[in-house]
Amino acid sequence: MKIGYWYTLHGDGIHPADLGRGLEERGFEALFVGEHTNLPVAGADDLPDGQRHSHPRLTDPLVTLAVVAGATRRLTLGTSVLLAAQHEPIVTAKAIASLDTFSGGRVVIGVGAGWHDGELAAHGVDPAKKVAVLREHVLAMRAIWSQDEAEFHGEHVDFGPLYSWPKPPSGPRVLVGGGRKPAARKIAEYADGWLPIYPGEPDALIGEVAAIREQLSRDVPVTVMNAPADKDALARLADAGIERALLELPRADRDTTLHTLDGHAGLII
Repeated sequence: MKIGYWYTLHGDGIHPADLGRGLEERGFEALFVGEHTNLPVAGADDLPDGQRHSHPRLTDPLVTLAVVAGATRRLTLGTSVLLAAQHEPIVTAKAIASLDTFSGGRVVIGVGAGWHDGELAAHGVDPAKKVAVLREHVLAMRAIWSQDEAEFHGEHVDFGPLYSWPKPPSGPRVLVGGGRKPAARKIAEYADGWLPIYPGEPDALIGEVAAIREQLSRDVPVTVMNAPADKDALARLADAGIERALLELPRADRDTTLHTLDGHAGLII
């Protein structure tokens, strides 16, 4: 099983190039980064202190991964998650395809609809329609990635035949977050795999993975977030055929972060 990390990068702390090199040098497989584009002032005081501080300070995930790509050669570059309902799909498809091309096909895109109504509304997205918007944005991007003359006609996205290159060499693979039942519906129509959050012990996740694979009658790729830094638990997830485990990396300065990676090097299976 592949072992990597998910992380929320700010403008301070370890530089993304240093983090990418540190992961690759120690044999870790992936870095996935999260996203929030903004935090509306109205209602901000209702959030926990950590979210109120961190959400408006997160760096753009695709720009951040481009920096990591330039500092590494093998590391998988992922989003956990790209709030794709908030992104205009033609421009975003081009950005992702460019990143995948220049990195040599190392991109994996985890997507989600978002949960903060104010953040969605600032992008002109009706929170009540966010799942439908997400669907169309991903389908439109996949059309652009795969077709020389791409077009898409939906309720929220509508464009006639267009040219757009480069075409991403890896696809790229699209993973969806959320619970098993909504994830299964999305995977059946427009995604490749599942990006669940570790539920606290292996058995619950192993059962859910088996259920989604049985429901869809195929070997659904699974990358699990917030996996524990516990070799026995990771071994059980590996035995269940989970492709990748992402440990959470606490935000800290360069030396502290690299020390944490050193302490986890023995977890690589």
